[in-house]
Amino acid sequence: MFAPVYFDHNATTPLDSRVLEAMLPYLTQQYGNASSRHEYGRAARRAIDEARQRVAYAVGAHPTEVVFTSGGSEANNLFIKGAAALLPRGTVAISAIEHPCMREPARQLVRTGWRLREIAADAECRVTSADFSAALAEKPVIVSVMLANNETGAIQNVVQMAAQLAAQTKSTGALFHTDAVQAFGRVPVDFRALNMAGVHAMTVSAHKIGGPKGAGALVLDKRLELQPLIAGGGHEHGLRSGTENVAAIAGFGLAAELAVANQQIQATTLRALRAELEVGLATLGAHIFSAQAERLPNTSYFSFADMDGETLVGRLDRAGFAVAAGAACSSANPAPSHVLLAMGVPSALARGAVRVSLGAGTTQQQIQDFLGALKITLGQLKALVAEA
Repeated sequence: MFAPVYFDHNATTPLDSRVLEAMLPYLTQQYGNASSRHEYGRAARRAIDEARQRVAYAVGAHPTEVVFTSGGSEANNLFIKGAAALLPRGTVAISAIEHPCMREPARQLVRTGWRLREIAADAECRVTSADFSAALAEKPVIVSVMLANNETGAIQNVVQMAAQLAAQTKSTGALFHTDAVQAFGRVPVDFRALNMAGVHAMTVSAHKIGGPKGAGALVLDKRLELQPLIAGGGHEHGLRSGTENVAAIAGFGLAAELAVANQQIQATTLRALRAELEVGLATLGAHIFSAQAERLPNTSYFSFADMDGETLVGRLDRAGFAVAAGAACSSANPAPSHVLLAMGVPSALARGAVRVSLGAGTTQQQIQDFLGALKITLGQLKALVAEA
């Protein structure tokens, strides 16, 4: 079976074989419901408790602060909608470069009487301090800024922003959330340090760190009250009802443990591979986005003038390389990345964006093979344009 080289780890990662092995008992012999009182149920509950401890330790939190969800999207929605439901209507401020699973629920709040304030980013995909201060002057009730951007990999100074919010809103007690889905496992993430700076909640996900799809967590300051999105049996401290996905949660626990153990060594390796990739990209004439920003070590986001990103991704896939287009396109309404537009990138260049995100299995030979295939592909596409 033909299997392209996988360069799309920011979308999802391969399931670690050790994680799969840890999950299998809860898909076969230990299939109990964690709410049941017999041994099958107790075994499931023990697995969830152990996974909660593992995730908590990996992110620098207490187990009671970890609320399991179906993934990052649900965790982001749980925070912003759950907080808004118990607060007086006001302003919710999010960065202009947030993932859609934060942007869209924030926009939904507008229909219920909230005001939405998007905080500007600069040309390197960093939230600007001037506009962040301007946003705080509008006295937001909820603020959310992602720890690392999923497209460019740019890392935000969340500690500084949370501390600034805390200092300026002591009387109102505004809430600060960060989406750490892309950051966790790739750079150090410490919820206790973030919490001490003023971060009240943080989102993480299993399938970005070698774990299964279908498991994530909202790491939550215990003093913060949220209205649950899903009511029912009172699972997850009453914040997320529904029979727990024991196998996925168990896998998440081990994946989190492994990610933290391997993070520093893997980051060094990936940073060197990315540097080699970007030297080759520059030689081919690529514009590399956020090149001057502190970035995730595995992420390179680039574009070629007069090249369509979707076309380039399709050609590279046929050449044996799985990468991602930067544009969120549909057949009816092609649109360039909102992240790139927020950075001030011209639409024509943004439409050509391609993201390469490396992972644990990436090799130097794969980088060189990719650059060779990219050079050939660019030549073919330029020839087609010239003939047209």
